Amino acid sequence: MEELRPSGKIAVTGSELLEKTAAARAFFIAAGLRKGDRCALLAPNSIAWAAIDLAAMAEGIIVVPLYARQAPAELGVMLRDSQPRLVCCGDDALREIARAAWPASAGATEAPLIALFDEVLVSPVPGGQGKVAAAPVALADGDPVTIIYTSGTSGEPKGVVLTAGNITYILSCTKQRLDRLMGARSQPDSVFHYLPFCFASSWILMLSCLSRQSILRLSTDLTRIAEDLRASQPDYCVNVPALLERMRASIESQIAARGGIAQKSFRNAQAAWIRRSTGLEKGGSLSLAVARAMIFPAIRKRLGGNLKALISGSGPLAKETQLFFMMLRIPVLQVYGLTETTGICTMDDPGRVEPGSVGPAVAGIEMKLGENDEILARGPNIFYGYWNRPGETAKVMAGGWFHTGDQGEQTPAGHWRIIGRLKNLLILSSGHNIAPEPLEQALTQAVPGAQQVVVMGHGRSYLVALVTGDVLPEKVEEEFARLNGVLPHYRQIRAFHIEPKPLTIESGLLTANGKLRRDAIAAHFHDSIDALYPAGKKA
Repeated sequence: MEELRPSGKIAVTGSELLEKTAAARAFFIAAGLRKGDRCALLAPNSIAWAAIDLAAMAEGIIVVPLYARQAPAELGVMLRDSQPRLVCCGDDALREIARAAWPASAGATEAPLIALFDEVLVSPVPGGQGKVAAAPVALADGDPVTIIYTSGTSGEPKGVVLTAGNITYILSCTKQRLDRLMGARSQPDSVFHYLPFCFASSWILMLSCLSRQSILRLSTDLTRIAEDLRASQPDYCVNVPALLERMRASIESQIAARGGIAQKSFRNAQAAWIRRSTGLEKGGSLSLAVARAMIFPAIRKRLGGNLKALISGSGPLAKETQLFFMMLRIPVLQVYGLTETTGICTMDDPGRVEPGSVGPAVAGIEMKLGENDEILARGPNIFYGYWNRPGETAKVMAGGWFHTGDQGEQTPAGHWRIIGRLKNLLILSSGHNIAPEPLEQALTQAVPGAQQVVVMGHGRSYLVALVTGDVLPEKVEEEFARLNGVLPHYRQIRAFHIEPKPLTIESGLLTANGKLRRDAIAAHFHDSIDALYPAGKKA
């Protein structure tokens, strides 16, 4: 495992990681933590984070991973709910945040110990690290391993309890799929990673890499992702759609800046690829062949040069973006799941990708459509329940199926498409139900400079949108008119408001993993949105 830093990389071998894990186990034992106790981790990704997480699992301690950029008030909610005996922090600043977020008088039955990672990894065992004699604590399939808090797009976050059985099953599934992607190999996989380990899918990737022959390279500076990706030359990496969208936009803008023959060749190749992808053109294309020989290799080299796949999850990815990377001969494999499904329900098969879908259900996981085309799932990946919330657990598990809250459909080939979140549906005063996500996705791509587009109109007579970023009003109007021209009247967006500053996690308008907090956005921009509905037009 390696940490990529501006000053250089920090690396450990497998044996050295096990020594750090042993040191952390010794610390837990000395601190009196036992199986079933909770330990919170508050830090960015690091080698130390992985070692402490593994040590907690080895002692049967339930890990509560927390996001280092989470709002202090939300951290306080999570800490008071999970009641950890120990909070491990990455540095002094985070330790002070933890203390402020959860003072000893905040209702804990016992004041928690708050320690720095460096303190946890200093072994108190005579003779140095790696000297913990006891074997790891045995875990049954039903034993809780972690409590991961949901992103909380509306209301307070809920703690999702995942068990040893959940993790074991999903790791076997990811191993099989990654083996199929990589094929026969004599060298370790090279894996680039930047998503926080406090997210279920990110954590599963870390555990998958540790259980396979892999070198996991951690980007520790979000401003250097492009440089770190290029330097790492990975075989694959897990992404959120927003980064892939930005990568695509950056490539297109760089080609446009070059102008001349390069730009013309690229555009001709792109047009030919779209015609082929939509079935309008069969066979080869001279423009596409030229671009594949003269332009695309240089683009792939800037992305590391060895990519066998970009893996995308956590949200909907535009079909056009998936096709864009496929045109460059970089497969994009989609994964669908929620924290409650141990991060995974479906995974693209590297040999049978259907652009625009998130692949078929993983073997052993059942999926079907319920009322309002809600996706229901059951299988060994389904969570144990919400921490301290039996009523809400029973509600989402009605009938023995997990109710995902996602609206979807199944393709003839058995792949799944995600339409949007049921709770996000906008119901106009006319009674029309509209999923905002497809519109938002299309417009964010189409409007130059747009950071986010949020479609609103619940209970109103028509749809409007909030557009953030450095955008020109005339460009927004032009793209909205273009999209409206192919939409039925009730899905057309009639007005918009531009906000130069993008929505951020720090402002409380995005969740920790970048999802829209729609209720908070509607309240924050209430007056601006209300002004888009002239008197008498409000329903």
